[in-house]
Amino acid sequence: MGVVYSVKDINLYIKNMFANDYLLRNLQVQGEVSNVVYHSSGHIYFTLKEEGNALKGVMFKSARQQGLSFRLENGQQVVVSGSISVYERDGQCQLYARRIELAGRGNLYEAYEQLKQKLYEEGLFEFECKKEIPKYPKAVGVVTAKTGAAIQDIINIAKRRNPYVQLYLYPAQVQGEGAAQTIVAGIKALDGMGLDIIIVGRGGGSIEDLWAFNEEIVARAIFEANTPIISGTGHEIDNTIADYVADLRAPTPSAACELAIPDVMTTLHQVREYENRMKRLMEYSLQNAVQRIQVMANRLERVSPENRCMNQKIYLDSLQDRLVNGIQSKIQYNRHRYELLLAKLDGLSPTAKLVGGYGYIAKEDGNPIRSVSDVKLEDSFSVTLWDGTIRGRVEKVDSELELNI
Repeated sequence: MGVVYSVKDINLYIKNMFANDYLLRNLQVQGEVSNVVYHSSGHIYFTLKEEGNALKGVMFKSARQQGLSFRLENGQQVVVSGSISVYERDGQCQLYARRIELAGRGNLYEAYEQLKQKLYEEGLFEFECKKEIPKYPKAVGVVTAKTGAAIQDIINIAKRRNPYVQLYLYPAQVQGEGAAQTIVAGIKALDGMGLDIIIVGRGGGSIEDLWAFNEEIVARAIFEANTPIISGTGHEIDNTIADYVADLRAPTPSAACELAIPDVMTTLHQVREYENRMKRLMEYSLQNAVQRIQVMANRLERVSPENRCMNQKIYLDSLQDRLVNGIQSKIQYNRHRYELLLAKLDGLSPTAKLVGGYGYIAKEDGNPIRSVSDVKLEDSFSVTLWDGTIRGRVEKVDSELELNI
């Protein structure tokens, strides 16, 4: 018997297959809306129908704010952008909507994709073609409507970040018939003024509202301008052709102003940081120079002739002291040795023994008398004491043997 899978395993496997399919992760589906339910949780449940076919769909509350600009009702023809996946609990595949538009917008989106592909192939989107945005502009042009939140936000942000930057507004029509032509005229007019940066944009809206920024003439005007251009159209999720061609894209007009105009306080803080770094580097360099001078002075002092003579004189005095001490030590050592030898010699001297009552006895011929057998009666002898000599004659001889007997 083969492997037996659970229903959960099968549904999860199918879900993973859908998740790994590129087409099913990002697609657009057109159909008629039915069975619309606005749930208390904020989610919208619906069904798309077409010629007897049906596909369940859901738009979560988190996607409604940016993805749905009208009330979804039964019978509407819509284009749903999203992904296909499997709802594991029911085992049914359904469409998870990220954006829902009325079907008429599908034609606009197709035109948008065609133009985007065309300009991409011509190289208008290439990064190498982008112009560098100046870090510290003095004059900034703005192409947008003269009324509305966009221009007011730009003015307020510019004053807050750097009131010294001069703004030049070209009041353009940003939606409706003829809007693209006025935007192009504004880009060309400001480009001819030699400004540092141009901001092109408007606030959010539907794809129809933003369509002027998807026109080819606007894209080419941005690309051909000599002045760096920042595009800020719509909301963060909106992308127009102008965004792709511009040198820098911002999610909103306000963000475009922040990218164009640096914050003065931030700049001043950076200047102070650079100043502190320069001071630290100067102090470090000065300290190193002082240390090097001290090292060279020490080396010069060591090789100075005067110091060398002084050192040699001190060394000579040291040798003299060592010589004198050596001689004195040698004399003292020899004197001590002399005294020891003298004492030893004195101890061995025959005359030294005569001091304690002893005497040196010799016959008349001077030979020492070592035994009683060396003399006989009437022999002459002499006794040498420490202070003189006594002479005598032998009258009696007593041997030790006889005395013991």
